[in-house]
Amino acid sequence: MKKLFKIFIYLIVASITVSVASCEEYLDKEPMTDVSPEDAFKNFFNFQGFVEELYHCIPDFANQQYNNSFNWGEEEHYSLNGVNQNILISKLDLGNFWAWQREYAPNDTWLDRDPVSTSTNNGNAGDTRWQKALWPLAWVGIAKANIGLANLDKFHGTEEERKLIEGQLYFFRGWFHFQLIQYFGGLPYIDRVLDVSQKVDLPRETYHECADKAAADFRKAADLLPLHWYDIGTTAGNEYRINKAMALAYLGKNYLWAASPLMNKQLTGSTGYNTDYARKAADAFGEFLELVETGQTRYALNDFSKYAESWMTTTGITPGKITNPGDLTSKTEVIFKGPHYGGTGWSLNHQYLAANILFGRSWSFYPTANYANYFGMKNGLPINDFVPGEGHLSNVAGAESGYNPSYPWRNRDPRFYKTFAFDTQQMVQGTLTAEQEGWRYANLFTYSSVDDPITYRNPQAGSTTGYLLRKYNPDGVNRFDAKWSGHVIHVPWVRLADVYLMYAEAALYATNSANGKSDKVNLTAVEAVNKVRARAGVDNVHAKFLSSVDAFMSEIRRERAVELAYEGHRFNDLRRWLLLDKAPYTYKKAIEFTRRSKTRFNKTDATANEVVGITERVILERKFDQKHYWLPLKKADTFMYLEFPQNPGW
Repeated sequence: MKKLFKIFIYLIVASITVSVASCEEYLDKEPMTDVSPEDAFKNFFNFQGFVEELYHCIPDFANQQYNNSFNWGEEEHYSLNGVNQNILISKLDLGNFWAWQREYAPNDTWLDRDPVSTSTNNGNAGDTRWQKALWPLAWVGIAKANIGLANLDKFHGTEEERKLIEGQLYFFRGWFHFQLIQYFGGLPYIDRVLDVSQKVDLPRETYHECADKAAADFRKAADLLPLHWYDIGTTAGNEYRINKAMALAYLGKNYLWAASPLMNKQLTGSTGYNTDYARKAADAFGEFLELVETGQTRYALNDFSKYAESWMTTTGITPGKITNPGDLTSKTEVIFKGPHYGGTGWSLNHQYLAANILFGRSWSFYPTANYANYFGMKNGLPINDFVPGEGHLSNVAGAESGYNPSYPWRNRDPRFYKTFAFDTQQMVQGTLTAEQEGWRYANLFTYSSVDDPITYRNPQAGSTTGYLLRKYNPDGVNRFDAKWSGHVIHVPWVRLADVYLMYAEAALYATNSANGKSDKVNLTAVEAVNKVRARAGVDNVHAKFLSSVDAFMSEIRRERAVELAYEGHRFNDLRRWLLLDKAPYTYKKAIEFTRRSKTRFNKTDATANEVVGITERVILERKFDQKHYWLPLKKADTFMYLEFPQNPGW
């Protein structure tokens, strides 16, 4: 009988024992404070304390491990020179999707950690990032949301206070279910407190049955919650607390995922988009964007000079708390971000930018050359300059775009320069010894012999692809310049640019036109894309991409790849688009070239340096098939009862 409860161990929680946190000490409490239900839910102060722990169930996907992988598409290559072969991306590259589970890769996965191994024996308490993983804590969150909803009758307060409590509970129930189903497909949708005395044999529902129930929860949350929190028994962190805008953003995302080819194939057998769900997604996003466009929210696209403020702060974040003054109020683009639990110095700094060279560490994550090719030209055209704009031959000149393979980094999309470091760029600003001077500039041309000058392409220490990722490391964050102070990285789950692009996709398939729109907002699909491009100083989508749905969708895909690069979106985008197992998305490539002069080059403008014989080389090809579109469930869970089967192929 006990085995029947295993998968739901975090769902079956007795409602007579709950944890209460002080709203004044937001997400900072002594664990497992036991109180009676009457006290826990009697007023806003106490009930909000119960709700606060739901925020603590949100994992920080970018900082969960010492060196964490969360970019699982074709955008990143993990060098095998790295000392930890349990890094999840290396397992996924080999088709080993079992590795998301701690039983198979115990040292690296934000999807699954043991939340009850701490001394507190309370999975969602404390500030440690080691126990913050999606699979176990989603069930904790769902259970707590249901307990809270079941105890609303014990609440005594104003109607406004009740709506705040109820809206948060509905949001989190929908959010945790949505996060699970996007990786695993349909699951039991738990919308009540489970009775521990009853046999648990809840069947897996279809993806769309779950999506519809999540949508109902998000809709309720949006209708109950305000756009702005004010000081109602709370003193700080209000910009992080769930509001109407967040609920609408996730309502739209949930519907767009349900409309997407992978999910629609399950529902109808068609590999196209589901028009009905696309229309619902467009309307939800439209409702949200109308609030933004009319100035009713604090949300706006960051100025491009402050582009990185969506994921980076120079003021620091106290681990486990999200009350730092000004942390989000000045970051107008961030919509939804959970607590930060520390660890940036290990998790994101030195695993990029030639880790062995600039950080003296062995962790090596490098941007693939094929992904860098998605970054087109400043004039808005892709570098290969043909429909559908998905090519991967960077040694081919683009006639109209102006791309020149002899000067491959000239006149590129401005986001290219904020995302990558490339050959001859200055990497160290300060003083170096004579022996170290060779590290000042990124020598990323093809390594050919030990007689070459100090190179960033040394196969034992340097880049495997010919690029470095600079998105999360501003100038000076390296062992030579040592500008570490206050450098904290906290990647959001959703930001405004993402919503504009999701709206464009939904509106396109709701209306079959790049000029289509939702009735909820005066914004067409192509206008939404152009708004994101304009912020970066990139020209509008070219007219030739507006002639068909497929042509415009190719630019939406490319725009998402560029704007949301390395923020954890690509893997799920490729999956829902049914592109994960299809070339060229299965390739990870390096760029190979020599420099016109290895030792004499323009040191003030790296884009002016000529390269010779640029080509691309396949580093690896991912051998995926249909089973890889869904992660495998834990074997022990699927053995519990017949109504909970394994995902196909696993």
